[in-house]
Amino acid sequence: MSEQEVTTEALEEAAHEDAVIGAEDSAAHAETETHEEVAHEITLHAEPIATVGGFQITNALINSWVVVILIVVFALVIRKKIARIPRGIQNAFEIILEGAMNMADQVTGDRTKTEKIFPFVFAIFVFILVNNWLGLVPGIGSIGFIEQGQGHSMFVPFFRGGTAVLNTTLALALFAVIGSNIFGIVVIGFWKHFNKFVNLKVLAEIPKKIRKEPTIIFVNPIKFFVGIIEIIGEFAKIASLSFRLFGNIFAGEVLLSSMAVIFAFVLPIPFIFLEIIVGLIQALIFAMLTLVYFTISSTAEEH
Repeated sequence: MSEQEVTTEALEEAAHEDAVIGAEDSAAHAETETHEEVAHEITLHAEPIATVGGFQITNALINSWVVVILIVVFALVIRKKIARIPRGIQNAFEIILEGAMNMADQVTGDRTKTEKIFPFVFAIFVFILVNNWLGLVPGIGSIGFIEQGQGHSMFVPFFRGGTAVLNTTLALALFAVIGSNIFGIVVIGFWKHFNKFVNLKVLAEIPKKIRKEPTIIFVNPIKFFVGIIEIIGEFAKIASLSFRLFGNIFAGEVLLSSMAVIFAFVLPIPFIFLEIIVGLIQALIFAMLTLVYFTISSTAEEH
């Protein structure tokens, strides 16, 4: 055998070995991709599902839309079945509404004022309650798609409890605080409501009453400063309402996920019942605080 034939045969054997090694590497890589774990992390923010004309639609937003649709459909069904003599579900809801209005009367002290405030407060209560409970329904947070990003696969659910995201609770808090101030302007007038925060009236009284009441030069500036603190208090209300609701519902979401990872059967059930109670309590707290804010805003300073 010539030297050239030997060299050719050696090259063919090397090429064959490279092909075998390459095939083994490809198979190993494919097997690694097959067994790659899909990450499912509970994020503080809502995950985007789609974008329409630059507007980002998130899973929490879709869940909130579902809640609104359920409430509207249920209200329309109840409206068609309203009778002069209540029966069945109408009777049950009238009992609930009457009890809720009596509870609101203890805060407002006036049934006329309660009738003005109650529709806003009860609507917030129902929206938050249904959102809290809908997040516990099987499939919410567990049905979705796999998205590739940041070098690994990530599971993104189609639905997520709206109140488990800070954006939703912040929007509700802004509605409650801004709405209460608008309500106060409508009820007692812009000037009286404005003087709760920037009390120009007490400063104007100093030159008029300083001879009869010398202490007014110390008291009225304090009153003015208290009004400025009230402005800070309005921002504190927004933070308090939003973070309280978000923190409790998000913590429940994390708790249920942790229990499901430990053991998916039976173990999460007691915690689900616990979250049902927590969801009701948090909705009630948010609604009652909103009622208090509306009542305070609609009360003149001298009262």
